[in-house]
Amino acid sequence: LTACLGGTPAQVENAAEIAMEHSLGLTCDPIDGLVQIPCIERNAMGATKALNAATLALMSASEHHVQFDTVIEVMKKIGEDMKM
Repeated sequence: LTACLGGTPAQVENAAEIAMEHSLGLTCDPIDGLVQIPCIERNAMGATKALNAATLALMSASEHHVQFDTVIEVMKKIGEDMKM
């Protein structure tokens, strides 16, 4: 979305980091240990977060405090910690 709105690659990366850093964890409520039920409200908030992240990245300088790669590394660690 940020790229479609004319953002630079740095702004795209910044928007991705903003959108994902506070979404670590399950995307839906687990049933019997499995993620099976869609979380409509959470998905709607995710779409809103993407728009807000793009807007923030486009309005800010390209420098930011948390790198996208760090967010992905943390998400991977959380996924590994959730394995049964």
